[in-house]
Amino acid sequence: MDFLILFLFYLALVVMGLVLICVCSKTHSLKGLARGGAQIFSCVIPECLQRAMHRSLHYLFHTRNHTFIVLHLVLQGMVYTEYTWEVFGYCQELEFSLYYLLLPYLLLVVNLFSFTLTCVTNPGIITKANELLFLHVYEFDEVMFPKNVRCSTCALRKPARSKHCSVCNWCVHRFDHHCVWVNNCIGAWNIRYFLIYLLTLTASAATVAIVSTTFLIHLVVMSDLYQETYVDDLGHLHVMDTVFLIQYLFLTFPRIVFMLGFVVVLSFLLGGYLCFALYLAATNQTTNEWYRGDWAWCQRCPLVAWPPSAEPQVHRNIHSHGLRSNLQEIFLPAFPCHGRKKQE
Repeated sequence: MDFLILFLFYLALVVMGLVLICVCSKTHSLKGLARGGAQIFSCVIPECLQRAMHRSLHYLFHTRNHTFIVLHLVLQGMVYTEYTWEVFGYCQELEFSLYYLLLPYLLLVVNLFSFTLTCVTNPGIITKANELLFLHVYEFDEVMFPKNVRCSTCALRKPARSKHCSVCNWCVHRFDHHCVWVNNCIGAWNIRYFLIYLLTLTASAATVAIVSTTFLIHLVVMSDLYQETYVDDLGHLHVMDTVFLIQYLFLTFPRIVFMLGFVVVLSFLLGGYLCFALYLAATNQTTNEWYRGDWAWCQRCPLVAWPPSAEPQVHRNIHSHGLRSNLQEIFLPAFPCHGRKKQE
């Protein structure tokens, strides 16, 4: 029964890690995959249950709520509880460096601080009082962001690089995406905190994985387990191999092995998304712009025939001005001031 609970626990953690990446990086292929999955499930799931699932998914992903914030903190708390309860204690007995063991806690403090700032910071909400100020921040490219366009929902003039968030129901300056894990949009004024949050979350998962792996390897080496032999079901004598060694560690330290599996998977998933986010920051793009530009590239694919009247215009990134300038724009964003409005 304990192994069943641990298995379900590990499965839930891995699924949540996958959801984290899927929600943060909305791509056309993921949407198509979701639609295909919905069509398959509609054939086997009763209609009443489908409606309940639809309402639940709509609440979770299309309305502002604190569900994923609570889930995020619970998952993080479970990992650090296991790390503190077992790994930290065992490593102290093996005389690991205290600085090495305390590094995950330092990353946790920075992560929770940046997580809080990402949640509560105004991402750059556009209102009637500041729309004229935002109109002068970025240049219109007349392709992805044409001039004199009004938002069909809030009726405000749309500054370049802005977008209306259907979840929060407001237009956001330099809109990147809406992140359910922080219950907030990611825009010009909180993207720096989001990047620090993502960086420290990845680093903390990787650090916990490294410390836990080091502990298990150290334990195997000290106890000479790799030199032991075992007898199989047929009575044959075998030298300890990797598979049997992992099984032994799993039976001896099941929670540590489950936690290690989760943080390893999460480290790779978060690491991949972190690289993507850093690429966007280095090239001064947002997720929204990258997605729309990627779709425009698909429309220009020579394998797809488009009528002359429907040929898309070529989009070019006019906002990238070198790595230093791009990063400075993210970590030291410009705040429109009312003095500029008077000069205009």
